[in-house]
Amino acid sequence: MNWNLPNILTVIRLLAAPGVAVMFLYFHRPWADWLALALFVSAAVTDWFDGYLARAWKQESKFGAMLDPIADKAMVVIALVIITGYSGMNPWLILPVTAILFREVFVSGLREFLGSTAGLLKVTKLAKWKTTAQMVAIAVLFLGTGLEHVEGIARQGLTVEQYADLVSQGLADPIRSCGTRGCSSYATLVGLVLIWIAAVLTLVTGWDYFRKSQPYLRDGT
Repeated sequence: MNWNLPNILTVIRLLAAPGVAVMFLYFHRPWADWLALALFVSAAVTDWFDGYLARAWKQESKFGAMLDPIADKAMVVIALVIITGYSGMNPWLILPVTAILFREVFVSGLREFLGSTAGLLKVTKLAKWKTTAQMVAIAVLFLGTGLEHVEGIARQGLTVEQYADLVSQGLADPIRSCGTRGCSSYATLVGLVLIWIAAVLTLVTGWDYFRKSQPYLRDGT
């Protein structure tokens, strides 16, 4: 493999995916939310740069073409799992997230089954818009979870630092972002709208890939 800058950026994005989850293991909220948001946005930006630089510098490679969608899917899947957990299992979030995860697993299995003919499932412009919509929605939802946590602390008359100390001492329970408050912050509401839009685009592109693969799924072909 050629360690050019586009490939290095792709590898960094892949490593950043589990790093988003690690933020919640080593930092108290809402600092974990802010750090996860910063890491996710930074990694998402590299998604545009590595593709642009690979084309501009004529450094496109099979390794990059293979790893790029894997890095994107890892970022999206891990981030959605975290957000869903910290959003009190809000059904308005669970439904689009389920659709997105189902499509990603389905298309990945379809590509694996097609093997050498999987090249027919080339990334379309709509699929790129789908990925962009997913990442924007996730970034806004991370902002919403952080804001909701800060608001919850303020309602108790505590500063963020005071609440973090109580949690670390086992004297207070972490506050869920949504749950009984129904995702009241504007950021979370906007994030929910965006994730539904992303889910629709995700399902449309999934159907498009399935339709294109039909001739290769028939017996005797």
